[in-house]
Amino acid sequence: MSLARAPHVRSTRTADGTVLLNTRTGRYRQMNATATLVLDHLLAGGTCRTAAEALRARHPSAGHRAESEPGPSWTPHT
Repeated sequence: MSLARAPHVRSTRTADGTVLLNTRTGRYRQMNATATLVLDHLLAGGTCRTAAEALRARHPSAGHRAESEPGPSWTPHT
């Protein structure tokens, strides 16, 4: 499965993450640095498992949580 950002969604890096803007609705979502790392990894063709591995490498002391904790539930707005 490949992941791609919708063409009407723009992204801008911030000092501590990324802001995604839906140009159709004007709504935006702010992501922290961890969410940005995961999204970048998935957009580059990685899998959830390899994203968890990247998180473990970045935060070794919390690595055991990378695959065990579910993320927040949300429904993307299109």
